[in-house]
Amino acid sequence: MKYPIAIEPGDEAHAWGVVVPDLPGCFSAADSGVDAAIDNAREAIVAWIEAVMDAGGVVPAPSGIEAHRARPEFDGWIWAVVEIDPALLDDKVERVNITLPRRVLARLDARAHAAGETRSGYIARLALLQ
Repeated sequence: MKYPIAIEPGDEAHAWGVVVPDLPGCFSAADSGVDAAIDNAREAIVAWIEAVMDAGGVVPAPSGIEAHRARPEFDGWIWAVVEIDPALLDDKVERVNITLPRRVLARLDARAHAAGETRSGYIARLALLQ
C-alpha cells in the first residue's frame, strides 16, 4: 500500500512537518530533512493503522497524490509516497509452531489461565502491548 504524504519544508529553526491526508490525524515531523521526514512518516502511518485496527476501526485505502495536491493548505509542500507492507492489515489467523522450554511454557500457560485467556490469545495480547 502506498500512502501519499505532504511534507512542509523546515529550516534551521523549524522541523519538517508531515501530514498523511488519507489518514485523519496522522502526522509526523523531522529535524534533519526530507529523508528523515519520510522515515518518520512511515512509523506514524504504521502506528496509526495499528491503533485503528486495535480499536476495531476501518483503515482507509490510500489515494493518489493528485487527490490532495490541489488543496490550498498544501501549497508549497513537497509530496512523496510511503509504502506500507500490506501484511500489517492482515488479521487472518495463521497457525505457527514455536519451541519453548517446558518451564517457560508452564509459566505462560499459568499466566494465560489467570488472565482467562488461551495461550494463543495471551501471546497475541502481549505482542500488541506497547
